[in-house]
Amino acid sequence: MINYLKLIHYRYLLLLAFVQLIFRYGFLKLQPISLSLADWQYILLVLSTLCLAAGGSIINAIFQQDSDSENKPEFQVVGKLISENTAYNLYAAFTFIGVSIGFYLSNVIQKPNFAILFILIASTLYFYASSMKNSLLIGNIIIAFVNSIYLIIIGLFDLLPATFDGNQAVMGIHFSILIDYAVFTFILSLIIELVGDIENCKGDKSQGLNTLPVFIGVSKAKYTVFVLSLLPIFCALYYLKIYILDAKLLY
Repeated sequence: MINYLKLIHYRYLLLLAFVQLIFRYGFLKLQPISLSLADWQYILLVLSTLCLAAGGSIINAIFQQDSDSENKPEFQVVGKLISENTAYNLYAAFTFIGVSIGFYLSNVIQKPNFAILFILIASTLYFYASSMKNSLLIGNIIIAFVNSIYLIIIGLFDLLPATFDGNQAVMGIHFSILIDYAVFTFILSLIIELVGDIENCKGDKSQGLNTLPVFIGVSKAKYTVFVLSLLPIFCALYYLKIYILDAKLLY
């Protein structure tokens, strides 16, 4: 069982679920606004994103077997602890469940076109693992963007369908806060991706992957990560000033 949990990166999935649940039940539910989804439907939305994320982790593990065998053989799962065929079956199952739930919820909120979003997420994660990962910075940006989409999807399914002329301004404020968190998530995810590339530089170079550390060197890549790490700090300080100090919520 532990091998399968490692395969889907269960710690990341737990963090993703926690963020999505805390944003709704620790923030949106406390506001005087109406939400589109019932509690059980929101749980399905969370489950859908978790399945898509798990599928992305599996397909990535399948395609980077050679790199993992050199970078971190002690953590390699596919091809060592779980067969590649089994991994493909799990990927197909998780992706199918995630997309199917997305189709269902899109019809629940009467916006069937939103189902395309789930297909795009699944397709993007597949093409990232199979080909885009070899593109300089593009793969890092894609993963960071997908992580931010997991938050934006809350607004698309829980806020947008409940928006009408009478509450458009209020809903817009809450959606903008969601966007702020999504941008923050994008920056942090990009930094984490770059740190991972630095750690795996040796194996990635031998596999011919064109990551940032391979292209400009580990030292320059570390400096780039250091500069990027200042962005979320400045964003947090700005947010603190605008929404707490200037709004005088401390008094």
